[in-house]
Amino acid sequence: MNEAMEASGSPLPLFCDAMLASLARWLRAAGYDTGLAPVDASDRAVLGACRAQSRILLTRDRHLAAHAGKGVVVVLLASDGLDMQAAELAAALGVDWTWAPFSRCLLDNTLLREATPDERTRVPPRARDLPGPFRACPACGRIYWPGSHVRRMQARMQQWNAHTPPKPR
Repeated sequence: MNEAMEASGSPLPLFCDAMLASLARWLRAAGYDTGLAPVDASDRAVLGACRAQSRILLTRDRHLAAHAGKGVVVVLLASDGLDMQAAELAAALGVDWTWAPFSRCLLDNTLLREATPDERTRVPPRARDLPGPFRACPACGRIYWPGSHVRRMQARMQQWNAHTPPKPR
């Protein structure tokens, strides 16, 4: 079983410190419930959020990781680059980068829903004829559609999965 998953088959909630904002967006793109610390958040606030929400902390900050204490699972990432961080997460937690693609808002982490016909009118005219799906964020109102950016992101996430060796059982 994927270590990032609960027994129910739902992914464990994750939390990235501010240094990992790009990784947080990619985890959201893959469908993972991923909180993101504000840039000005104190270590105490980050750890408190992880405890209160039972989230796994992802960080590159050794000091933060060392002070997590009881009740916070920490994955300390060594890599600076996104591709290497993706590989580290796949190895450490069994993250499947194609688990539930484009099911969460990249900005605020809310689960997306099908866009209404009225919301679809906000999609650029050239994209309206695409086959879909067209999704909307109920929290911020952002609209998502399957443009070329989605194909590029899917290809990158599939590449991350392909380059991750299977974990021994």
